[in-house]
Amino acid sequence: MVLPSVAIVGGGASGALTAIHLLRLARATATPLAVTLIDQGGRHALGQAYSTTDPHHLLNTRVERMSAFDDDPDHLRDWARSAGVHAYDYLPRALYGRYLREVLADAEDPPERPLHRVTATAASLDADHAVRLADGGRVEAGAVVLALGNRRPAPLPGVAAHPRHIADPWAPGALAAIDDGAPVLVLGTGLTMVDVALTVTRAHPGTVVYALSRHALLPRAHPIRPALPIPVAVPGGPLRVAELLAVVRRTIRANGGDWQGVMEGLRPHVQDLWRRLAPDERRLFLRRVARYWEVHRHRIPPASAAALDELRASGRLRLLRGTLIGAEPAAGPTTAGPAVSGLRVHADLDGAITGLDVGWLVNATGPSPDVTSDPFIASLINAGQARPDPLMLGLDAAADGAVLDASGRPSDRLFALGPLLRGTLYETTAVPEIRAQAAALAPRLLEAAASRVTPPARVRDLVDTKPK
Repeated sequence: MVLPSVAIVGGGASGALTAIHLLRLARATATPLAVTLIDQGGRHALGQAYSTTDPHHLLNTRVERMSAFDDDPDHLRDWARSAGVHAYDYLPRALYGRYLREVLADAEDPPERPLHRVTATAASLDADHAVRLADGGRVEAGAVVLALGNRRPAPLPGVAAHPRHIADPWAPGALAAIDDGAPVLVLGTGLTMVDVALTVTRAHPGTVVYALSRHALLPRAHPIRPALPIPVAVPGGPLRVAELLAVVRRTIRANGGDWQGVMEGLRPHVQDLWRRLAPDERRLFLRRVARYWEVHRHRIPPASAAALDELRASGRLRLLRGTLIGAEPAAGPTTAGPAVSGLRVHADLDGAITGLDVGWLVNATGPSPDVTSDPFIASLINAGQARPDPLMLGLDAAADGAVLDASGRPSDRLFALGPLLRGTLYETTAVPEIRAQAAALAPRLLEAAASRVTPPARVRDLVDTKPK
């Protein structure tokens, strides 16, 4: 039997949620369908965020908001209880990865609706929308979804390769060697830095972490009890950043300083507000406001915030405000910490050029801001099959996620969701937003796949492995 087929490039949370909603819809409508989930690292359903094994890396969102299904907010909590896990408000991320894997496995329905898990790197897209793999394999499909998640950090300027320079803290095993007590300099003070600091300071009782960023701002903590949404009366029509900020500040003052409630009130409307900003206003937001938005919007659990407070009080986490200039191998042992060779880092700290001797340098600056840094995406752009959004944060796409080609025409076979749509939607990196996109995209994918029945996905020299 020849099945309609969909290929999903990217096997993390975005790809897994897409496959889950697509297979469930196919089952509910008795539609035969084959789905191929392509993941470069073989971490299907885990991706970057949920492949961590550190139990202190917690979800940054409460359990009731992290269900795979918008219409069943208790699904995750019920799953945790059935798995014998006490359903805390903020579950370990590794446990959430297990949840996604099990929900994905439950969505399979062979032989009418099989799911093929493929470990490979997507290299390009043929004219017939078959995904060509780096090893020469080829996955044929009637529709293709780009669910690539967050990109790796951009290379640090002035920093050469070095055994103690961790260019990507989320590469498998990247932090495992940081257990010798040598001081660690982390570039960035956001969510990734929080995870790095919690891991390396627990690995050795003498480790001191220096966290360097332009503003030296830490993510704010969630309140113990969820904040109630406060409506924000934003005027209609085209919007300016200054106008938006003024309205938000007035609303916070009018509600006794309850900024958490105002953020909750804004959250459902962020994508609409972003669309109403002109391109120059969006650039202004990214340049002047984005960092302040991120630390208030993407908060950390109270337990993580308390752990950071303890580290700072003991001097084991020290915030540095400034910018990196460069780094080179240290001439000898570090000046602070055990006698191990490390790196000599040069930084501009509030206008003072300073040298720091550290044992380790970790790039936690977040996803690369340039969409063309991903070779597969760059190949699509070079072939005219896609074009970047005006801010170069992701791909340009229609409202339903259809990717726009070089001339601005929406594809009827190539779609995107999640972080790739950041330039179009801005707020598109969290599970609540991604699962909504996946659910909305599923009918469109079924329609596209059914209109082009192709042979079942063919993958040469690859093994279809399922989670054990």
